[in-house]
Amino acid sequence: MGNRIEKARDVLHEKGLDAILIYKPENRRYFSGFTGTTGYVIITKTEAKFITDFRYIQQAQNQCPDFQIVEISKSELLTNIIEKIHINTLGVEEEFFTYGNAIDLQSKLNNVSLMGLGGALTKIRSIKEEKELKFIEKAADLGDKGFAHVLDLIKPGVKELDIALELEFFMRKHGASSSSFNFIVASGTRSSLPHGVASDKLIEEGDFVTLDFGCIYEGYCSDMTRTLVVGEANDKQKKIYSIVLKAQKTALESVKTGITGKELDTIAREIIEKEGYGQYFGHGLGHGVGMEIHELPHVNTMGDVAMEPGMVITIEPGVYLPDFGGVRIEDLVVVTESGYKVLSKTPKELIEI
Repeated sequence: MGNRIEKARDVLHEKGLDAILIYKPENRRYFSGFTGTTGYVIITKTEAKFITDFRYIQQAQNQCPDFQIVEISKSELLTNIIEKIHINTLGVEEEFFTYGNAIDLQSKLNNVSLMGLGGALTKIRSIKEEKELKFIEKAADLGDKGFAHVLDLIKPGVKELDIALELEFFMRKHGASSSSFNFIVASGTRSSLPHGVASDKLIEEGDFVTLDFGCIYEGYCSDMTRTLVVGEANDKQKKIYSIVLKAQKTALESVKTGITGKELDTIAREIIEKEGYGQYFGHGLGHGVGMEIHELPHVNTMGDVAMEPGMVITIEPGVYLPDFGGVRIEDLVVVTESGYKVLSKTPKELIEI
């Protein structure tokens, strides 16, 4: 973790801070290696402290070899530890700290000013190291295998929820620690709900079925979406699917170093708009993926940051027609020096089962 500590110190120097306090679980794990649920990281120009309570001391000693382990208790409060460092400015994760957290901490610190980090730590995490990419690739592989496993279960009379449960069970059984988010299994007219989480609805003949799912492996997420038809697709279903597939493939093939998320979003959106369905594509093209299922970089109309090698993003356009159904197709992608690498290996041609 030594190199990551130095990256945090670069932020400290750039922002003119004396120390950084890290509490957000994903940032805490990234910079320290700690996988528990309670702990603080404090990094100064010369020190790196990991602060936790009695329950996690042994775990921290094993997982955080680059840190001085400090036990927090009723007599040794976090504020006492901070004041012993003798600092004037402390950087905090304002996107994670609540207003109440900040007010409480500031009121208990004498002569220490809190300053927001401007998401700098999350920006560091947006460019993955080789080891991180391997974890994400493994999570994506579990998703591919899970999808193949449940295909035979998708048939008329089966509950959406049962598909989601079987999918999660399969991925956990084969190495995932948990799901990345609540799975979307939306069939029939419910497939027009972009976030139609699995319900008690029974799958019916002729339904679109959209499955959006992912798992966590060694702390890293995967994310994939496929839409299929139960039985034989009708002409309108085939048309909508082909439009979304064209938009998805075109945007995917445009991924490269230097392009922005906004530009990628525009490429897909213009295809859907030209076909007359622009109003039915109401979300962004994608998002960054890593220790969080939604993280930097943005891949939408707000995405003004240029892609860099090591960034992991999704490309997931969709068309959602109320009272008819919807289609979304999503791949997990790594930006590379030469373009991109797709981690989602499941075919994207329309599946009729």
